[in-house]
Order: sequence, then structure tokens, then C-alpha cells
Amino acid sequence: MDLLCGKTLVKKSGEEVNAEEALQGVEIIAFYFSAHWCPPCRGFTPMLAEFYCELKDKEQPMEIIFVSSDRSVQDMMTYMKEDHGDWLAIPYNDGLAQELKQRFNIRGIPSLVVVRRDGSLVTTDGRSELYKSGSSCYNIWSQKK
Repeated sequence: MDLLCGKTLVKKSGEEVNAEEALQGVEIIAFYFSAHWCPPCRGFTPMLAEFYCELKDKEQPMEIIFVSSDRSVQDMMTYMKEDHGDWLAIPYNDGLAQELKQRFNIRGIPSLVVVRRDGSLVTTDGRSELYKSGSSCYNIWSQKK
């Protein structure tokens, strides 16, 4: 995906990874716009984490990338360590986060935007779709044209 080309992502351990290497073989990317201070986010995150674990157990070629609206890097990392799955994140205060929010017209959180590896949009309503279809979302998203 062009937006992530040459970018660095962060693991919940704090380790930085090259985006292109971390996303090698990934077909579907879900950008998770969220924050620790947001009660609806705190409610949705465990469901997303469970979905992520199921994906990884089934070795599905999908990755989630957290786009933080937290108030500090400490809040972001605490939220990731305590509540998130083992997915990646845009580094705190990286201009890419704002760029993604604008590109996908994010007006509120939590929001889950799903794209293909080439950056083409699958859905801007991944959160509702996950509530509705649960673990079958990966198959639905990977088959959408």
C-alpha cells in the first residue's frame, strides 16, 4: 500500500518494524481508529482482539493497524499492552495518522476501515460488519469486489 511505503509501524512491545516487511503476504488491512479514553472503543476492542486471534489461528492474510487518538504516547502504549491484540500501530504523532483520518473521512471513534493491500477500499464500516457477522468478516471482506 503506497501510504505505508517506507513507513515504520510499532508493536505493542514498543519495537519498531518496517511496514512493508511486516505486511508481507497480507491481503487485507484494517485500520482501527480508537483511543484509550473512549468508552465505546474500550467496549469494541476486546471483540476486535478476539477476531484477530481467530484470524491468526487460521493463518488468514490480514493485519490490523491501530491509528491512535490517544492524548499521549503513554496512553497509547498502555491501551495497546492492556487491551489490544498483537497487532501493529502507526507511531504516536506520526503525520500518517492524520493523513489516514482524512483519507477515510473519520469523524468519530471507534472506526474500523478495511482496505485491500493495494489500498482499494473494502468498507468504512468494519465495526458494524464485525458486530453483525463476527468471525466470518474476513471471508466477506476478502470476497468483496
